[in-house]
Amino acid sequence: MGKRGKKYISAAKKISPGKSYDFAEALKLAIETSYVKFTETVDVAVRLGVDPRHADQMVRGSVLLPNGTGKEVRVLVFAKGEKEKEAKEAGADFVGNDDLVEKIKGGWLGFDKAVATPDVMSAVGRIGKILGPRGLMPNAKSGTVTFDVARAVRELKGGKIDFRVERGGIVHAPVGKVSFGVDKLLGNVAAFFETIMRLKPASSKGTYLKSITISTTMGPGIKVDPAYVKTILK
Repeated sequence: MGKRGKKYISAAKKISPGKSYDFAEALKLAIETSYVKFTETVDVAVRLGVDPRHADQMVRGSVLLPNGTGKEVRVLVFAKGEKEKEAKEAGADFVGNDDLVEKIKGGWLGFDKAVATPDVMSAVGRIGKILGPRGLMPNAKSGTVTFDVARAVRELKGGKIDFRVERGGIVHAPVGKVSFGVDKLLGNVAAFFETIMRLKPASSKGTYLKSITISTTMGPGIKVDPAYVKTILK
């Protein structure tokens, strides 16, 4: 690990070593310890008691954050006919089919999320090796392969995020910007954990939520006691 800067060290001093906070306290600290000139994203990292090597313990899903992500999302839609018009009217930034496939083959990747109607997935499949590793491949499980393209576009523009457990059993998710303030961030965190709890695999034994850490893009990690999750769920 590289040497920490003075501003990071100063920010880290505001966090009590070894202490676990509740969500409101942790989010307040995350905002207070943000020391960079740009508006940082607030992230949540959750270590789950699952083994992702087993298909029945894979935790993967999406959630529409009620207060958005604070980020402008460029949405591309693969569609044809009336669905192209529907996507454009819903606010999609790029709409097309074979033309977009060829453009992406040529190296263009100027978008953040992709949606596709089921009838064009055979064409989209030709660029799966390009989109897949970058997390841009439309997927039915995340709601991005659908004929209801208008809804998919509105949700992605409005703050829908996708997440999946990593090899080490950890899920990372952005839950907004430091500029949101504690209340809006707390609303997003609650929506995220409602989804995480709903997706608990039946085969998962023992403790499901092992640890929770909140941090900003450049800031130190702040531990949250998993016992506090039940206090923010509806």
